[in-house]
Amino acid sequence: MLDPAVPQLVVNCRTLYFSWLPTDPEAVAALVPAGLRPHPDRQVFMNQYVVDDESQTSGFGPYSLTYLGVTLAGVDAPDGITPGGWWTHYITSSDGVRNYALARGAPTLAGHTTIAAHGDTVVTSTGIDEAPMIRARVRIGDTGHAIHNGHHRYLTALHGQLVSSIYPVVAEPVNSFEIESVEFLDPEHPIYALRPENPLTIAWGYYSPRSSFAYPGGLTVLGELAPSPAAGLLRSDLRVVGQPVGG
Repeated sequence: MLDPAVPQLVVNCRTLYFSWLPTDPEAVAALVPAGLRPHPDRQVFMNQYVVDDESQTSGFGPYSLTYLGVTLAGVDAPDGITPGGWWTHYITSSDGVRNYALARGAPTLAGHTTIAAHGDTVVTSTGIDEAPMIRARVRIGDTGHAIHNGHHRYLTALHGQLVSSIYPVVAEPVNSFEIESVEFLDPEHPIYALRPENPLTIAWGYYSPRSSFAYPGGLTVLGELAPSPAAGLLRSDLRVVGQPVGG
């Protein structure tokens, strides 16, 4: 079993990463623990990626993954501009990756993601337990010379605590990019609460045939989480700041 305190590297995976405005902003906001603030327009983000070969990772092996969540206000990445995010769903095809991420507080589910390119069109699909859940269609250009690099910050709940990790990323996005459609396919599944509004409003995003990133070796405790007396949500008192912990 992979030690969750050990950092891991992934290179040159195929990645579709973007954000949208949701149909039901209040349902999205309700997924965020009290003590954290969702972005004012309740942006939802999604990253779908595929690692095709074991040579692309330091220890994970080939796998696919989709994570979704709510964009936050007031907990930016180190650049002070890129907003942090609260993971709500973390769907991967690998038992090893799932166990590693679960031990770091990710809300993991078993599932599979595909990314298929047909000329200037990319179609992505994410399923949970073999049931199709999300499908996106994207019009793309050629891989450009510009590089997207920086850090992403994600927050999770682990052992009753609110924790944060900073993930370095370097990607080579295509030079033109247009999301044509995003479909949530199962109205009965909780993930349906994150579906985009119609007409579709995209906040930002990119497609990259070569994206690289790292899982950091430690987490930082931001506060304690406790059951909320109302709505059964999580509450953060943010009483402990800056204490690093292993996975």
